[in-house]
Amino acid sequence: MSEDPAADRRAVGGASSGPALAGLRAGLYRTLARDDARVAYWVRHVRIGVLVTELAAAAVIGYVLLTAEPTRETAALLALAGIVVVCTPAVLLLPLRAMMRDWRGPTLFYGWTLATAVVVITATRLDGGATSPLDALLFLTLTYLAVAYPPQGVVAMGTLMTVAYLLLVELPGLTTGGLFFVAVMGIFTIVCAMSSANSWAGYDRQVLLISAQEALASTDALTGIPNRRLFLERLAGAVRAAGQGHPAVVCLVDLDGFKAVNDTGGHAAGDALLTAIGSALGGAVRETDTVARLGGDEFAVLAAVTDDLSPALLAERLRAAVAATGARYGVTASVGLAAIEPGDAVEELLHRADVAMYRAKTGGGDRVSARGG
Repeated sequence: MSEDPAADRRAVGGASSGPALAGLRAGLYRTLARDDARVAYWVRHVRIGVLVTELAAAAVIGYVLLTAEPTRETAALLALAGIVVVCTPAVLLLPLRAMMRDWRGPTLFYGWTLATAVVVITATRLDGGATSPLDALLFLTLTYLAVAYPPQGVVAMGTLMTVAYLLLVELPGLTTGGLFFVAVMGIFTIVCAMSSANSWAGYDRQVLLISAQEALASTDALTGIPNRRLFLERLAGAVRAAGQGHPAVVCLVDLDGFKAVNDTGGHAAGDALLTAIGSALGGAVRETDTVARLGGDEFAVLAAVTDDLSPALLAERLRAAVAATGARYGVTASVGLAAIEPGDAVEELLHRADVAMYRAKTGGGDRVSARGG
């Protein structure tokens, strides 16, 4: 019998395990923050964690001093709690703001949780094992991580802590009380995972809502292309880039004869033509360039200057695109071109482009005029 089917099954299994492993990794190492506000949130969370850890260690010290007779285990417990008090603040010396934007953020929290679990289980064993109340600190750790981790991370860490407690504290003499404690830890892990899922879902909805609002605020409602606000933001960025040796140009595109379209065909025809012209201008430039509607029948284009697309060629493409799109109505465009100079004020730059555009219009329209710095 041929072994090919078995080989095929192995190949399929290997192929299917790849996406599953990638999905698990993505779930465990979800990016914590992509903006400054979210970074600040996680930095605050770390500081709270440091405070909570310090308070828990202080509580352990108080518990040991008030309840235990001086023994070797007592000294070990006090030393362990003292190490936690001294070492935990060192977390604040890490580059937390940078870490929260990449894989180092989740790694910090995972490492912190594992270290805490090791300390708590060790302290529990030193304090008498299953009869010690110190194992309650595991619930404090689970509560803290429910906020810090995505659901997959909560389940992974909660399961690891529960199994470690069972093996290192309860076994081999597992009692009914110990079994109950382990069961409660498992249930608490599920509750924390559900809380984490709700928290991250709420955050995702908030991000989606903010993104939608930002898109609406920066998009022209009629044509769907960037509006004046977004264009001015990108123009300011292009001025800064020009100071670093990245030349760019601005083209103002004002339609010739557009009023007649509204007069004869109505505003619906005018709106349809504006939308079509916005698309035509977008097709005449590169994906990295910006086409925006400034208002009315005036458009603007921001484009980088490269060897394969000179400012004059760009402006001519824009003029031709409008002429082809508006041919049915006799609509053309007057295009004003202005080069961006390092240190330009945005208002002055637009004024130069506007002067050039006005020169093209007074010269009869359907032409290009340029003005430098």
